[in-house]
Amino acid sequence: MFGIGMQELVIVLVIALIVFGPGKLPDMGSSIGKAIKDFKKSMAEPEEKPKELPEDKKLEGKKE
Repeated sequence: MFGIGMQELVIVLVIALIVFGPGKLPDMGSSIGKAIKDFKKSMAEPEEKPKELPEDKKLEGKKE
């Protein structure tokens, strides 16, 4: 896993626990999990074609 062994992972988690405290750690974990989930979801979705603008919007864009 990213070249990190079990000892290094435990050290990182202990430092995070000391810095952020036990109250914020679960919130941070869930927000990171949601971010990863959203990123994977956006990468899996096919790109949508841009929607065409209504005719009146097209005319407003062509102001001379």
